[in-house]
Amino acid sequence: MTIRPWRVLGVLGAVLAILMLGLLGGVLIDRVVLFHIAPPGGIPAEAVSEFRLMGEAWNTVHQAYVDREALDSQHLTYGAIAGMVDALGDTGHSRFLSPQMVEEQHSALQGEYEGIGAYIETKDGHVVIMAPMDGSPAQRAGLRPGNVVLKVDGQNVVNLGLDDVRGRILGPAGTQVTLTILDSGTGNTRDVTLERAKITVDNVTWTKLPGTSIAHVRISAFSKGSVQDLKDALTEIQAQEVTGLVLDLRSNPGGLLNEAVGVASQFLARGNVLLVKDAEGKTTPLPVQSGGLAVDIPIVVLVDRGTASAAEIVTGALQDAKRATVVGEATFGTGTVLREFPLSDGSVLLLAIQEWLTPDGRVIWHQGLAPDVSVALPVGVAPLVPLAERGLTIEQVRDSGDAQLLRALELLGCIASFQNNPIIPGFGSHTGRLPNEWSVLLSIWLKTKVKFPNTQLAATNKVSYDKNCSASLGSQRSHNELLHRRWCGACCG
Repeated sequence: MTIRPWRVLGVLGAVLAILMLGLLGGVLIDRVVLFHIAPPGGIPAEAVSEFRLMGEAWNTVHQAYVDREALDSQHLTYGAIAGMVDALGDTGHSRFLSPQMVEEQHSALQGEYEGIGAYIETKDGHVVIMAPMDGSPAQRAGLRPGNVVLKVDGQNVVNLGLDDVRGRILGPAGTQVTLTILDSGTGNTRDVTLERAKITVDNVTWTKLPGTSIAHVRISAFSKGSVQDLKDALTEIQAQEVTGLVLDLRSNPGGLLNEAVGVASQFLARGNVLLVKDAEGKTTPLPVQSGGLAVDIPIVVLVDRGTASAAEIVTGALQDAKRATVVGEATFGTGTVLREFPLSDGSVLLLAIQEWLTPDGRVIWHQGLAPDVSVALPVGVAPLVPLAERGLTIEQVRDSGDAQLLRALELLGCIASFQNNPIIPGFGSHTGRLPNEWSVLLSIWLKTKVKFPNTQLAATNKVSYDKNCSASLGSQRSHNELLHRRWCGACCG
């Protein structure tokens, strides 16, 4: 079977249906043993001693290991290859895929998946939930990024490899599996019983938040077709008299590079989306594609620990261009471009061949992106998504506890609807300077000349806003005052 190479980003490969095997046994070595996967002379001259060492381990395992039924040569070979890739340190990104996992990877990138609907990975020696898929059994059960999987159907999996855990969790749609989950934030454990299902991933969903003129746009993954799905959504949004947009990239594990570039280009008029650095250190910019549909509308981007790879590309591009305020938690930190290297039996090595940087040259790999406004989601609170918001009242949105979404709405000028205090948060600090997140929004407004209609803020609140604007400036009567007053005019009409 020939697998066509493509460039793919993200921890999307860490989805339950796309998990690499852990190092389960000795590593194949000896030239004689290796003839079935490498022709004579295929072992590099400088690596003969290393292969000989692996051969010693292989032979010792087969001669001495007590559980003879466990001595499956293919299982050990795959485990050895996976361990070799894992030793590179690009955890959750560069990885080995068995033929079955290759098929599952391709299906997931097409937006189809069967299982509990969760992306998982190995972190600090534990198998953890990276992100639940929208509308999946995992999301409905309240699984969240960072949850540690301790048991599967009552069996301890703490010391098992990722593929073993994956194999225990997977099963036909309609069957059940019980996970024992540790909440890393609280230290509490709980049992969660989920019914496996066939899941179709919607790349893009959106709704107009009740009682506001703000669109909540959710991109769950950068699978094939994400750009067109976003264009369709933005076309609908333009007909709805929307004055601001919340771009929700929380628990988005990434996906295809070209989709990330296309999505970012919908919000940027010029510049670069990212920089790509190759193994020789050469840096190549990937420019914004012309014709974006939403290059003017004010944006707040939501991120969390499950925001990775392609989602980080979009976040970094908008953040560097000061096109959006980023709200939430530090992102995952995936910063390499993958390429498929097919092996002779249909398995694949997914290896990082390039590193990507933000347009300003910031490193994301293993570091992640820090938000402009840090807001953690309260323990026990699930993030709201557009599909769940349809039919809700403004009070139900406010009472949801989704602090990240509510903060985004505050920043987009909807605080009169969501707070008892009509004063804009941060404007009453009397610090004599504008808070950072508002400075970002000011730059957006001044650049795009967007004028917010006075639909969300009661006219009687205008005096309060104007007074607060003056108070926060203190004695400054310079260009900053002009900017500040212009922003108040934009918010209050």
